[in-house]
Amino acid sequence: MATDAPGMKGYRSRNEHGPLREKRGDTYVETIEKQYGKDFGVRGDMHLDTLLEQKGFNSLNDLLHNHK
Repeated sequence: MATDAPGMKGYRSRNEHGPLREKRGDTYVETIEKQYGKDFGVRGDMHLDTLLEQKGFNSLNDLLHNHK
């Protein structure tokens, strides 16, 4: 697996203009937890969009860096 910029975990695809592509909102939380080694304390079959709304975050990045 190729790596991206320093400090980033793994490889994230980019859109045609260069910025990172947003993670799909219908991604299961279980997938995110496994990928990033986090436990959000919710059901694994919850969608990312639902978790972000419940926790009050705008993006996966915000969630990952501010989740306690």
